[in-house]
Formats: sequence, C-alpha cells, structure tokens
Amino acid sequence: MDRNEVQARIQQLRDILRENSRKYYVDNAPTMSDQEYDFLMRELEDLEAAYPEFQTPDSPTLKVGSDIDSPFGSNAELRTGGDFVKRAHRYPMLSLGNTYSIAEVEEFAARADKTLEDDFTYCCELKFDGTAICLTYRDGKLVQALTRGDGVQGDDVTENVRHIKNIPQQLHGDFPAEFEIRGEILMPYSSFEALNAEREDIGEPPFANPRNAASGSLKLSDPEEVGRRGLWCTLYHIPAQSVPFHTHDEALRKAASWGLPVSSDRRICKGIEDIRAFIDHWDTARRELPYATDGIVIKINELAAQRALGYTAKSPRWAVAYKFKAEQACTELLSIDYQVGRTGAVTPVANLSPVQLGGTTVKRATLVNEDQIAALDIRVGDSVYVEKGGEIIPKITGVNLALRPSGAVPPSFPERCPDCGTPLVKQEGEAKWFCPNRDGCPTQIKGRILHFLGRRAMNILAGEATVDQFYDAGLVRKPSDLYFINKYQLLSLEGWQDRSAQRFLDSLAQTRQVPFERVLFALGIRFVGESTARDIARHFGSIDAIASAGMEQLLEVAEVGDVIAGSVYDYMHQESNISEINRLKEVGLRFTVDAAKAALSDALSGKTIVISGNFSISRDAMKELIASHGGKCASGVSGSTSFLLSGSKPGPEKLAKCLKLGIPVLSEQEFRELIPSGSQQQDNQQLTLF
Repeated sequence: MDRNEVQARIQQLRDILRENSRKYYVDNAPTMSDQEYDFLMRELEDLEAAYPEFQTPDSPTLKVGSDIDSPFGSNAELRTGGDFVKRAHRYPMLSLGNTYSIAEVEEFAARADKTLEDDFTYCCELKFDGTAICLTYRDGKLVQALTRGDGVQGDDVTENVRHIKNIPQQLHGDFPAEFEIRGEILMPYSSFEALNAEREDIGEPPFANPRNAASGSLKLSDPEEVGRRGLWCTLYHIPAQSVPFHTHDEALRKAASWGLPVSSDRRICKGIEDIRAFIDHWDTARRELPYATDGIVIKINELAAQRALGYTAKSPRWAVAYKFKAEQACTELLSIDYQVGRTGAVTPVANLSPVQLGGTTVKRATLVNEDQIAALDIRVGDSVYVEKGGEIIPKITGVNLALRPSGAVPPSFPERCPDCGTPLVKQEGEAKWFCPNRDGCPTQIKGRILHFLGRRAMNILAGEATVDQFYDAGLVRKPSDLYFINKYQLLSLEGWQDRSAQRFLDSLAQTRQVPFERVLFALGIRFVGESTARDIARHFGSIDAIASAGMEQLLEVAEVGDVIAGSVYDYMHQESNISEINRLKEVGLRFTVDAAKAALSDALSGKTIVISGNFSISRDAMKELIASHGGKCASGVSGSTSFLLSGSKPGPEKLAKCLKLGIPVLSEQEFRELIPSGSQQQDNQQLTLF
C-alpha cells in the first residue's frame, strides 16, 4: 500500500474498532467475535508502528474500551436515566494485551527474562469472561464498587454489587485498613439460560453471551433485581501499590483468608513448559466449569518485578492474556425452519448435518432474523462454520464459499405465517417479522397457554404434550378454557387416569391463591416479564386500574419505558383480552393485590415520589410502603415529581435536578412523619410479608 492507502486503512480500522467497542462495552450487543476484534486491533497496531506519523492520541490502540461512552446503550434494560455516578479510579484500571499464539507467550517470557535481573516466577490463572469490577474495602467493610469505565473513571455500582451473594459486606481476619481488589462479575451458565429463556418468552432479544448478560444486569437500576439475576464474582488482583506483599499469589491467598471470593484455579509456573501445560489442561477442563472462561492470564508473580516492568499507556508489561480459540466446526446446512413464538415472532432456525462441538452434538442453530441471513449470505446446501456462543448457544458465524454448491440461491423469508398462513408484518424499528393472527394462529395460542400454566406463572400440572392434546381435542383455545374442563373429559383422553386427572384439577384449584403479580405475568403481555409484572401490579393495585391507565400513568412505574408501556396499553385496549380477563375473574383468579399489601391510608394519594439512596428497609420494601399509603414511585425526577425521598448516599444528579426544578427533598424520617402514626407498626408487619 502507498501512504494514502495506509492512512485510509488506519482510519477505517479505527472507525470499525470504535464502533464495535461501543457495541461490546456500552450496548452489550456485540456483532463481531473477540478474535476478529483482536486481529483488527493487531493490524492497526502494526500499521501505526510502521507509520508513526499517523499515530494519534485518540487511537483505539492507546485507549481502554469504555463502558461509559454513553449513559445507556441500546439494551432497554440499562438504567434509562444514565444516572450512575462517575468516580475516578485510585489506580488506572487497564486492560491486558491479548494473544492467540503460544509463540507470543514465549516472546513475553523472553522479554521479561531479559529485563529482570533477579529470579522470578509466573502466576497463571483463568481469564474469566465477565465484566470488570473494582472493590474498595475500608476497615473491612465494602465501601465502593466501580466498573472499569474508561480505565480512569468508572460507574459507581456499589448498591448493585451489595446484592451479589458471594461478595462479602464485612471481612474477617488481618485485612489492611483500606485496599482495592479487582476481578470480574460473571453470570453462570444456569443463570444465563434462565434469563435468556425469560427474555425470549416476553419477546425481547436474548443476550449474546454470559458476559453481555452480566454487564447488562450489573447496570440495572433496581439493586433487588440485580440480586435476582444470579450473578457471581471472582477476584484476581490487588494493585501492588495498596498492600505490602511480596508476590501476587501471596496477596490472593491473604484475600481469600479475609473471606473474599478468589479463584483457586491458578498455578505458580517456573518457565514456558509449565505455562504450556497449564494452558493445555484448561483448554479442555474449562468446559466443565459452571461459567465462561476465554483464556489464561500469565502474570509475573513477584510484585517488585511487576513494578520494574511497569506499564504501557493501555496495558501492564508484566502480564499477558492467552486467549483460547473459539471451537469451530464446519458442517452442511440442510434446511431452514421458520418457527413461530407465542408473541408471533418468526425466527429462522438452521438444520445442520450433526457435528461435534464443545462435547455435544449440534444439529440446529438459530439464525436470529432475516437480516442475519442476509448478512451471512447463507444458502441451503452451504458448508457453514458453527461456534458455540458463550460456550452454550450454537451460532453460525460464516460460510465456506469455496464449497458452495452450484445453483444455490438465497432463501426466501416466508411472507406468510408458516403455521396459519396469515401475511407477516414487520413493525417500524423491529428486526423480526410477526404473525398478527394472535387469536387464530395455533402455535401462538398453544404458546400462550403453555406460558400461562408454567411454573413461574400459574404452576399448573401440565406440559407441552398436554396442551397439544387439549388443543387437538377442542377443549382449550385460551387459558380460561382450562377452568371449564371436567374430570369426565380428561378421562376420555388417551393416557389419563383418575389420579392424574385429579392432580391436574387440584393444581387448577390452587391457582386461585396465586398473587396478582404472577397472574399478570401469566397473561403473557409482550415485554412484561416477572419483575415488570410485579412492579406494575404493585404500582396500580388492580387489573382495572391498569386497564384504565393512560400512557403517562404507565410510564410512572419504575423501569417501565415507552416500549413496555405501549405494549401494556395496547393489550388492555383489545376487546378479546378484556373479555379473557373478565372470564378469569369469574373463575376466581386474583386481579387485585393481596390484602396484606392493600393501602393502609391515602396519606400519599396523588403524590409521585422518586427514591434515591439507602434506607432502613430495602428499596423494594420502600416502594411497597409508598404504594400502601396511596403514593406512586417513579424512576426519574421530572416536573410531575412531588418530592424526592432521599436516603443515605443519594444520587447527586437527582439532587441537582430537584434543586433546579424546585422539588422538595425529604429524609426518611420526614417521609415517615407523613404517614399516619397509628399505621407504623402495621407497616412493619406488612413488610415482613413482602
């Protein structure tokens, strides 16, 4: 390339890397594999080294990928107000240099051997595929948790981190008066699968991998919901400046003795052969772990040697990450199925010639949507490359064009529903096609019934085969039909005995005790998951109040944005849905909050309250307390806010906005003085039931 071509390529690489860094760190929706990104970064590094006149201070080669480039990403789960406080790191929080080559690990070791005069060892440990976190302990108490951010400052997610089960709030033993420790927030595979199943069930796109799920979950605005996500923490680094230890391994052993969750899967290595053996072992053994790992980190163990080697602008010179190559297989694409979900979304699924991948036989892989098929330029009969995203979900990453059969043509996405034949529609801003025949499409009908009777909804003793049987027999077309099936009808069906029929009917009877928030979730409103259903139910108190609410009132519910509010509003304004709700009321299901959560007074009636900070009770309990006295909680300060309820450590942005708008700020004590004194004891009794 001539100089002009080099300069153009450098700019192109920078644009690509910046865009994909934003998608990875901010949106939590990457479109490029880690390996592709790393190879492009290496190409840019090589070009800048060969042509230093084109080097600029803002190049991605000199910057850590940032999760604070924007207050929120495209993921609707992220805090919509973007009101995490930004705090400076005491010590820069850099990234590691990556390599996929053992030869480059050998070069790293050779450079260290040449530079360091004294003997040294290596500490090899797993590279966890999560989102970075920096914890600060003072007098043994957790006082701060920051994300990596841009390496100089990060988002303060302390309250969310307090709800991650294995992170101790109080240490024990001979801990220093104050120190930092860094690590990763992970989402175990079991939690990842459960979360994605719920997201797909309510019509939201699944997370690409556990790392993105962990990052998105860590930045939810509701700490209680963060606690329900099943996140896990593992810690692996104490900055050498903050503790008086001789080696990295000694520091981690001491941290473990204080009660901190430090990984024990590390080894002290004396040379490259030991390092090779550790890498080879974990390249296979990692598949047995309950969470994702994507490589091995090799660190100089002696802290004095680390200080001697120092840092580049972006990475420490005393550590390198060897990244495992994503396991990939090439197999034939036999056909494409188009599946209809209970919300009507049509998803293409590739049927593959069976192939071994990650210890399992892969026969099918999602193609996500029509745009993904076009981006891959995929055709039936192609030889396709398959990887396991996050070690779990098979995905097609490319096509071997050299093996494309002659005459292969691009697949045509169906124009009509593959189940009922109704013309498909695509709403503005949506990537998926939908079948609009909600009440006549068999797959959608059965999907809604299956959702209704699910364990997390009404918990009725029936499964997919039973729903198929009921549908084929003409017994069920909507959830309310379940309550009109009698034992004689059940016994007339194949395989039913008196005992199984009675158990099914008993489980139906028990649903009359299911609380309103689960009944609301069971209705299957698009985008309304368990936590959102709980928030909406407790905010309004009854299905009638929800049905009569306008968009502005729905948006007052914490965590409810335009998309969810629009979905609820549309659902409640369809005659068939109201008819179904009335029928479910008639059979005795609960459509109001439990008596224990009913309003104690109207002292806060008509007041919209924003809460911020920590209180003597949990944030969920505080929201419930407000609702029990007729108030409503909102997530952000606006002109309609009655007052801000401020606990300890309130968000400074919310305080500043209150000052600007002239909105009162009340302490917890001042707030409780608004509540009738005779109800205080009853408040406490009720909150124990929540």
